[in-house]
Amino acid sequence: MEAPLEETRFKVLLELKESADINGRHGLDLVMVIDISGSMHEGGKLNKLKIATKLVVEKLSPVDRFSVVTFFDSSIRLFPLHQMTKDSKDEIIEEIKLLKAKNSKKNIAKGLRMALKVLNDRHFTPGRVGAENRGKAAEVDVSKVPVHTFGFGASHDQRVQLEIAKKSNGGTFSGVQNDNNLLIAFSQCLVGLLTGVVQDLRLIVAQVNTESILKNLLAGNYPIETKNSAVTIFYGDFYGKEVRKVIVANESLQLCRRLHH
Repeated sequence: MEAPLEETRFKVLLELKESADINGRHGLDLVMVIDISGSMHEGGKLNKLKIATKLVVEKLSPVDRFSVVTFFDSSIRLFPLHQMTKDSKDEIIEEIKLLKAKNSKKNIAKGLRMALKVLNDRHFTPGRVGAENRGKAAEVDVSKVPVHTFGFGASHDQRVQLEIAKKSNGGTFSGVQNDNNLLIAFSQCLVGLLTGVVQDLRLIVAQVNTESILKNLLAGNYPIETKNSAVTIFYGDFYGKEVRKVIVANESLQLCRRLHH
């Protein structure tokens, strides 16, 4: 018999999971952007940040490259991307120890632009991942790279740092109210960065027939491009044990179906 159907809207949940072996991971290009403005004098913030940075350096492998950019009223690249050999790690740690907070305002935007320049100027090889007083950091285009921001203490501008992370490609914001927890926050972020297994992940959702129409797609803050009837989600790098969920809203155009007993 035939059962008439009206146009029906329905939603489909797509879930992407990564459970592959990550032992042979790709190298990571990491640029750390460190605030050395006057606010870092408070409560030994800079010293705690140095300890957390030392942890990051020690956890990196020879396949990784690392650079540090400092910002205050201006910005400085301390060194270009260095391969993480034992000698280069020792040199970097010693240079980090020498950092001192400056008597100046902070300009996050200049720090971000300098970090992007370090990444844009790198010699790229296949198989690699990667309270504001002045400037407008939230207006810096970070859409092509993940930016993980950390705000610690009561004086940081959470709004700006959260916006930077949201506008980046897969970045996160960690608010660390207790300065002593900065080491934990850095460790958790680094674990994710070092387990990248898929680079430049893109999911394409497209219609395969004329029985339904793709009406809407919800993928969080990831960049989306629509071309003809296909929608592409740009996830950037995908890490081990990560899960990505997408809700696809469709409208069925089928007017009737035949039911068989």
